[in-house]
Amino acid sequence: MKVAIVGGGIGGMMTALLLAKRGAHVTIFEKNDRLGGRLSFIERDNFRIDAGPTIVLLPNKLRSFLSEVGVAEDEFELVPCDPMYTIHFADGISYTKYADEAKQMEEISRLFPGEEKGFQRFIDEMRNNFTEGERLILEKSFIKRKTFFTKETLSLFSRMRAYQSVKTSMSRYFQDERLQLAYSLQTLYIGGNPYTTPSLYSLVSFSEHAHGVYYVKGGYASLVSLLARKLEEAGVTVRLQTQVDRYEVNGSRVEGLYAKGEVNRFDAFVMNTDEPTMVTKKRDWVPSSSCVLLYMGLKKTYDARIHQFFLPSDFTKHMDDVFVRKVVPKDPSFYTFYPSAVDRSLAPEGKSVLYVLIPVPAGRHIDWTKQDRWLARMVDEVERRAFPNMKQEIEWLHVRTPLDAQKEGLYHGGMFGIAPTLFQSGPFRPQVKSVRYENVYAVGASVHPGGGVPVVMQGAKLCVEQLLRDWSE
Repeated sequence: MKVAIVGGGIGGMMTALLLAKRGAHVTIFEKNDRLGGRLSFIERDNFRIDAGPTIVLLPNKLRSFLSEVGVAEDEFELVPCDPMYTIHFADGISYTKYADEAKQMEEISRLFPGEEKGFQRFIDEMRNNFTEGERLILEKSFIKRKTFFTKETLSLFSRMRAYQSVKTSMSRYFQDERLQLAYSLQTLYIGGNPYTTPSLYSLVSFSEHAHGVYYVKGGYASLVSLLARKLEEAGVTVRLQTQVDRYEVNGSRVEGLYAKGEVNRFDAFVMNTDEPTMVTKKRDWVPSSSCVLLYMGLKKTYDARIHQFFLPSDFTKHMDDVFVRKVVPKDPSFYTFYPSAVDRSLAPEGKSVLYVLIPVPAGRHIDWTKQDRWLARMVDEVERRAFPNMKQEIEWLHVRTPLDAQKEGLYHGGMFGIAPTLFQSGPFRPQVKSVRYENVYAVGASVHPGGGVPVVMQGAKLCVEQLLRDWSE
């Protein structure tokens, strides 16, 4: 079997390795000069920092999937983040999240006395829901929608009140608005609005307590070079800087693709692209949020947590600015990633690296080339709330905006694929097999089961299982 994979992101690489392991002849077509997609580094003057994903969730799944494609555990190192992270509220309260439930209970008793029972109920209920959700949703495809609507799945949806938002769902457990936000903002990891993203995604914040938050030593993107080596060993052909121009279609089958003026013929095609046009009927999808990213090389080191969240006085307004009004937020929340707290290999001796993420709207309607004053204000805010005297310590600063995301081919400039809304989740999300062409498949953040590196790897496994099932038939 000859398979073309269009796009060499983490989903495409994993799919290629799983297929090669089963005897397929695989060729990856990647338009950029490197593999990895969103997993990449910003590198300058012996500084290195992840450009994309930073928080490692579901570590056991990550280890398992990497092992399946031949990556041994001694080839990479997962560093537990303990504490996991701290959330700083505008009123001066700082709430730290721990993987250990007893430590978390102490933190809640200290800052939010009276909320302990609600937290325990959250943990107990979510533990059962997570196990079922993993089996019924995460590990299954829904190429035929009716396969989703089983008694078990509908029971889970009813129990979790899937029609409610994550934020509303958290109000069932916590009385204090700040705690509700502390267990809702995780939807931003996948570009979702906590006020509208369905309550099923509250399993993300539970998984942090159940499985921990980790960091990949050397940076998350260091997995790319590992996987690239495995691709070479497996005999996968990788064609970098090769844009696919068009496809040769014969009825319900795609028979070839044109790249650099040549036609290339394959038995099956896997799309690892952000826009799901080849796998779904024509439809306008809602993009996830985008973000402005600030990457810095600093002349000194700070005594700071690796992950921190800083919330404004009106978080609801920030989310409305991003998801409803779609304007440049006046007083946004922001997240800081300071990997030098646990990894001194990323910067020269005595120096460090910093990454700041600010959620902003997706789309082309904002001219980000004219936001210098806003960017300067955000740098001031990071210095004021997180890293004192930071501006005088900046050796270099790199800015990435939704304009860059659009140039890279991310859907409408959204940084996380299509949004995790109710009718873009589960059976309503693009699936691993095309409904338009019988030999076209898909993998990636915009495809079920969704975004996040281990979840995209799960999607690669589902994609390969479906492709091989079709081929055997």
